[in-house]
Amino acid sequence: MAGMNSATPTAPAQAAPDPLAGFRPDAVRLGVFLLALAVGALLYVRWGCDSDVVHEGHSIFAWVAMHWRLAPDFRINWAVLAVAAIAAWREREALAAAAVRPSWLGTVVVGIALLVHVVGYRSQLPRLSIASVPVALWGLSLAVWGPRVARILAFPCAYVLLAFTNSLLVELTMPLRLMASRLAVLLLQGVGIGASNNGTVVFAAAGGGFQFDVEEGCSGLRSLVTMTALAAPYAFFTMSTNVRRLALFALSVPLAMLANALRIFSLGVVAEGIGMRLAMSLYHDFSGYLVFFLSLLLLIGAGSILNQDWRARLCALKPRRRSAA
Repeated sequence: MAGMNSATPTAPAQAAPDPLAGFRPDAVRLGVFLLALAVGALLYVRWGCDSDVVHEGHSIFAWVAMHWRLAPDFRINWAVLAVAAIAAWREREALAAAAVRPSWLGTVVVGIALLVHVVGYRSQLPRLSIASVPVALWGLSLAVWGPRVARILAFPCAYVLLAFTNSLLVELTMPLRLMASRLAVLLLQGVGIGASNNGTVVFAAAGGGFQFDVEEGCSGLRSLVTMTALAAPYAFFTMSTNVRRLALFALSVPLAMLANALRIFSLGVVAEGIGMRLAMSLYHDFSGYLVFFLSLLLLIGAGSILNQDWRARLCALKPRRRSAA
């Protein structure tokens, strides 16, 4: 009717197309991948570990699960496996769109990984065997699906490899204790507090003051394991280039050691200023959380510095200098 505004019907909003809707993996290739995966899993379960069959069984996965459960320093590795799975799931669209180009190099990688496992099994070194698992998985993806798929899965597999090998850091416990005590003494001397160390024992130089031992639990091993576990995904998801990712991950080790030394330094400051009893009771427990947040701040700060475009900043300063001249 005249005088009435006829509303034009609006078309219903279309949902975003699902990139996986048309993804149909090759059945033969997928079957080969799953079959090889099953055979590999059987190998690592039935002939995975022979160091203590009565308590640990034959499965290399049972062995690593037991060691993570018994060692508090490495319980974070369960979260590492979850993050690796999430990282792989996030790349599902890229995996679906990746070109399939099988590579014989992947077969070589799988062969090397299995050889490492055999050496670890025969020499009763389970850490070698468990380290070969993510390498074999990555090599299998390279052999069946090709370089592009393998490149996408490089970070999840490398992150799992980190979880399976960071127990080797146990060998660094004593060097970490010595280094932390020496650095803490240097920091204490830098603020005017007379301190010295005898091995892992830090004490007041004047005598009759504070004295405490940097024990195994305070070596910084847990903060080092946690720091490397956090630095890897943080660097991967926030850094703009692979060089910067590797640089930030490498920095996570000295940053963790620095944070632990600062904790021991703060214990000395509190013991000198307030008293040994408070320093080794309430503040000692609180400082464990302090070193964790300090490590995070150092990691974020280092990442922010590395992610800056310093070339562009320097180029921007040149015109200012010329105009000022």
